[in-house]
Amino acid sequence: MGELSRVAVTPEAADLLRRLRGEHGPLMFHQSGGCCDGSSPMCYPLGEFATGPSDVLLGSLDLGDEAEPGGAVPVWMSAAQFEYWSHTHLTIDVVPGRGGGFSLEAPLGVRFLIRSRLLSEQEMAGLGPAAAQGRAPAAAGQKAEGSGPSALTRLPQPLDNTEHARAIGGHVVVNMWLRWISRLERRAR
Repeated sequence: MGELSRVAVTPEAADLLRRLRGEHGPLMFHQSGGCCDGSSPMCYPLGEFATGPSDVLLGSLDLGDEAEPGGAVPVWMSAAQFEYWSHTHLTIDVVPGRGGGFSLEAPLGVRFLIRSRLLSEQEMAGLGPAAAQGRAPAAAGQKAEGSGPSALTRLPQPLDNTEHARAIGGHVVVNMWLRWISRLERRAR
């Protein structure tokens, strides 16, 4: 199956990231939580977006030129959001159109987006928990040091619509999640 990872990048997005790295230096992503940024992966110069104990390092994107300075691109997400996305594999892609926020690709007439799929049980077992507080991802079966209670290692529990709205806030995000949950329920049948 190759090396397991929670994140990947399409060839088109990797090309754009190499271009942006040439203009801005080493890069990083933080997966936006929604509302104003529309749940977009936001690309910043490395360190421009401050991460801390409430963020999870999902992994790093291999741009195919690790010998280059700033080669791998770390991908972060808030720990609260990771509780909902812990069972998904995220692929960063790029499409035509204008994104929002301060992501580096915004002036170029393109935007990064996330394509996701559910991780298989085998992948979940092999990945183990993601890393919190800037530590590297834990080896399979190990708990990430500093990741706090089991929140990062358990599967998300179903929430009713009211609890979900309180948990992540904003009707735009709730509507997106309801559509996503409906698709998952249809697939499960």
